[in-house]
Amino acid sequence: MVFPMELLRLADWILYQLLANSCYRAARKMKSYGFHLGYLSSKPSLQPSSFPSVTECDWEGRGSQTLVACGIHRVLLRSHSFFPYFMLVAFEGGSILRALLLLLSCPVLWILDSELSLRVMTFITFFGLRTSVMENMSRAVLPKFYLENLNLHAYEVLASAGSKVVFTSVPRVMVEGFLREYLSVGAVVGTELHTVGCYFSGLVSGSGLLVKHRALKDYFGDTKPDIGVGSSSFHDHLFLSLCKEAYVVNNEEGKGNPSSVLPRDKYPKPLIFHDGRLAFLPTPSATLYMFMWFPFGILLAIYRILLGILLPYGWAQALGVWSGINMQVKGNVPEKLEQNKGVLFVCSHRTLLDPVFLSTCLAKPLTAVTYSLSKVSELIAPIRTVRLTRDRKKDGETMQRLLKEGDLVVCPEGTTCREPYLLRFSSLFAELADEIVPVAINSHVSMFYGTTASGLKCLDPIFFLMNPRPSYYIEVLGKVPKELTCAGGKSSCEVANYIQQQLACALGFECTTLTRKDKYMMLAGNEGIVKQDKWSKCY
Repeated sequence: MVFPMELLRLADWILYQLLANSCYRAARKMKSYGFHLGYLSSKPSLQPSSFPSVTECDWEGRGSQTLVACGIHRVLLRSHSFFPYFMLVAFEGGSILRALLLLLSCPVLWILDSELSLRVMTFITFFGLRTSVMENMSRAVLPKFYLENLNLHAYEVLASAGSKVVFTSVPRVMVEGFLREYLSVGAVVGTELHTVGCYFSGLVSGSGLLVKHRALKDYFGDTKPDIGVGSSSFHDHLFLSLCKEAYVVNNEEGKGNPSSVLPRDKYPKPLIFHDGRLAFLPTPSATLYMFMWFPFGILLAIYRILLGILLPYGWAQALGVWSGINMQVKGNVPEKLEQNKGVLFVCSHRTLLDPVFLSTCLAKPLTAVTYSLSKVSELIAPIRTVRLTRDRKKDGETMQRLLKEGDLVVCPEGTTCREPYLLRFSSLFAELADEIVPVAINSHVSMFYGTTASGLKCLDPIFFLMNPRPSYYIEVLGKVPKELTCAGGKSSCEVANYIQQQLACALGFECTTLTRKDKYMMLAGNEGIVKQDKWSKCY
């Protein structure tokens, strides 16, 4: 009878741990925080800190010192939970079903303690995910959201140190690329994930979740680092006590404090390129709203597409505005001087819909030339589209022929850019026409980006039109004076650079010398010409 009794005791203990403790923790959280969906059990117990605030740190003259940071969220990042970044990986790197499963796990995560909730989020997010997908995520998607949530005070202290080491309990693969590339961190010590071949199993490695104060001892031995930065939690205090000098990031210096926001002009590196569909930080509440909107968004996108295909320009524009599209148009189209040749409209490039919105706003048929356009986008386009071949001579002949048939739209950047930058302009267009009209175009979305470097391009227009209130700003600038064109003795490169500067000035953007190749090499690891096989062998 001894053995069955032991089994009963073990079962009783397991039920107590799973039910009683979980219910007790849930009751405590309900009492303290209520049903606030943004809170997700990642909030450790806080206590009055015996260490000074990070705002009191004198970060001058610390170039020879070693700094250690205890964690990412609540320290380097203003956000208190790491759930949004798991959701980004689940949605962008996994699938919409994986993201939905992670969202549905929120009530369970809310009940569990921080260690168990981190393990559950890791399993849902990474189970069956290719390691190459995570590498692309850490390079192309996550840095934007990390930069937008950097804590200004913690970043200034971090940037002042000569040597930097970050310890975090979240999976190392989620943060190492950003910390090394953007914050010049020398070493990142985090939780390691178990892999099977080139796939993640969703489990942490045999060493388990990283215990930060123990990892600090293992890394430095008997040597104490010069500066430590952490939160005011108990475990972070253990970590900070092992440093010569320690500072904490308090709650009031975090997410809700505008003074802790890092301005764009202070970013350690300019944020020019990034990928992914989500245009918002997917907190639990924001993700719930997104999934609730999704079916309505699909229907709305279909409705807006049909408006452009079936209705005249005036009706399409009026009903498009009624459906939530915000269009701002400035300037007038100058009169055409050459009757046997069309006007060449040179536009900044934000989405594939740039020529469509320009044609609708001008209420006139236009022809658009493009390097890459999916069959689906070609099918639903309400204007004529012509593919280019990347052969300069052939493309020049094609565009000359199209100009004789009517007005032509060209985007000389060759690819889209989401941020306030203009890529280098190809000079081919300047050799083809003397009547050149620059058009400054900008767009804004709140939920989904209508561009992608590594995803399905056929869905770009649909995702853009799924936004509740997408906006387009179009400003038609004056015709380029003849003396500033090739007919006036200027080189094609001089004309292209002049128009780039005019458009940048009108939009408040910054000119760059980056090209389409630079964008795709950074975001997709290719030159943007040949789509790589998603089932190819991993190396």
